[in-house]
Amino acid sequence: MAQLNTSRAPRQTKARSFGPARKTGAARVAEPEIAADKLRIIPLGGIEEIGKNCTVYEFGDDLFIVDCGLSFPDDDMPGVDIVIPDMTYIVKNKDRIRGIVITHGHEDHIGALPYLLKEVNIPVYATRLSLGLIAGKIKEHGLKHIKLKEVRPGSVIVLGCFKVELIHVNHSIPDAVSLAIKTPIGTVIQTGDFKIDSTPIDDKIIDLARFSEYGKKGVLALLSDSTNANRPGYTVSERKVGESFSSIFKGASNSRIIVASFSSNIHRIQQIVDEAVRYGRKVAVSGRSMINVVSIGVELGYLKIPEGVLIDIDMIRRYTPEQLVIITTGSQGEPLSALHRMAHSDHRKVNVGKGDLIIISASPIPGNEKSVSKVVNELLKLGAEVIYEKMYDVHVSGHACQEELKLMIGITNPKFFIPVHGEQMHLRKHAGLAESMGIDKKNILITEIGRVIELTEDTIKTAGMVQSGRILVDGLGVGDVGSIVLRDRKHLAEDGIIVVVMTTDGSTGEVVAGPDIVSRGFVYVRESEKLLIDAKKIIIDALATCSENGNRDWNTIKGKVRDDLSKFLYEKTRRSPMVLPIIMEV
Repeated sequence: MAQLNTSRAPRQTKARSFGPARKTGAARVAEPEIAADKLRIIPLGGIEEIGKNCTVYEFGDDLFIVDCGLSFPDDDMPGVDIVIPDMTYIVKNKDRIRGIVITHGHEDHIGALPYLLKEVNIPVYATRLSLGLIAGKIKEHGLKHIKLKEVRPGSVIVLGCFKVELIHVNHSIPDAVSLAIKTPIGTVIQTGDFKIDSTPIDDKIIDLARFSEYGKKGVLALLSDSTNANRPGYTVSERKVGESFSSIFKGASNSRIIVASFSSNIHRIQQIVDEAVRYGRKVAVSGRSMINVVSIGVELGYLKIPEGVLIDIDMIRRYTPEQLVIITTGSQGEPLSALHRMAHSDHRKVNVGKGDLIIISASPIPGNEKSVSKVVNELLKLGAEVIYEKMYDVHVSGHACQEELKLMIGITNPKFFIPVHGEQMHLRKHAGLAESMGIDKKNILITEIGRVIELTEDTIKTAGMVQSGRILVDGLGVGDVGSIVLRDRKHLAEDGIIVVVMTTDGSTGEVVAGPDIVSRGFVYVRESEKLLIDAKKIIIDALATCSENGNRDWNTIKGKVRDDLSKFLYEKTRRSPMVLPIIMEV
């Protein structure tokens, strides 16, 4: 096995994006002292949530990171683009970082990496496809002089006192790996995302033999993917989707076929291309992320597309419907995705209508069910036929179900077990599976983000917290949207805003112009004239009260206007718009 030696990370420039003033939902804590003879594992994401995966390993003066992913905003985060881990702890300890190792190229494992690399220029180790996807992100962010190092399954990376071996696993993207982390006190295995597929598309079966070898030698701790811990049985092979595609394509001889899938699922894209070739169809790609991944996949040899099959989306008008397959983004009903725009007749290149067959080749992520249903309904209104997961086997998971999780526990036979990558219900179910496999309950630890796990050869315990939480990215702003801004956005969205504008005499305090009231998202002015006239009277009375009491302080006057007007509007409408007084003095 090849070994890659790394030097200590150089000193970096001062961090800008992470710190107490910029974090949201983060805990301010007194960090525990570093124990020289103990292994510390610190999850900064991926615990009690799906996404945002990031784990820190440290022993003595050496520290390295596994993955650096993002998650997408919840419904209570209006306007937010993505969510990344609070990586202040990493930035504070940048001189001890020996590198970061990536398990695979999904957004929830690499999406936050450019934001970290803006702060600390550390070596990035990843397999070929993952590295290609990372390179594209780095280019988008305008980063230079980043040390990207390609590694292969079976190779060992030396990171200070750590030796990290990459073990090939199956997932819904090629080049996924688990990590066997050799430390001074024992070996820790972090599975990353995995499934056991005996008939994978690329014929590269998960390396169970290597896991078994480590199990025979002795595994100190296993950190295992919990995403499908609630699902019994085994995960279906990806080839099952190919069989469904073959049947559907055969029966759609007169239709244009549009397939929506995750852009990163290269095996799925390959199967779509294979069926298009079999039935003599051209393939066009729509959606920015899909175009990027297909381009990288073809360039690196992970996608095999015969010459002349792939055409530009601008050329689809030259072909009849039965000659075309369009692969697109939007399987989750995302508002700006290509499929969403097609469904709402807003796509500049593709007009969906009668005779089109739409295949949604993905399961809705929890919380996206309504968005997907809306897109399906709009497509049906346009006259298209729509096929989705429950109708045919057009999607399978990339994560292990219960029997596969139990097999992983059985062959690695760890002393300690830590379920990761899942919500609380997944973590607890996975912990129960481990207990059923004979692991002592006291050796099973369900942790939380920021909690320090401290391991010796014989013990596992938690040892305090580090700063952790989430950083919200909105446009070019990283961390400048916090709980107060989100509260104001929700307030505006729910109740609207009332702006009160007036001009007062600087010497007497009397109103010389106004008050004028501007309503946005609260009431329609033309239909609420009496309400606004009465509101003006309330404002004038509030100003008069301040004048009688000798109050000339602007903040006091604004507060009185805001309070009195808010109370009046709530009494009349049972709504609480944001009231914003603007007082000018002449």
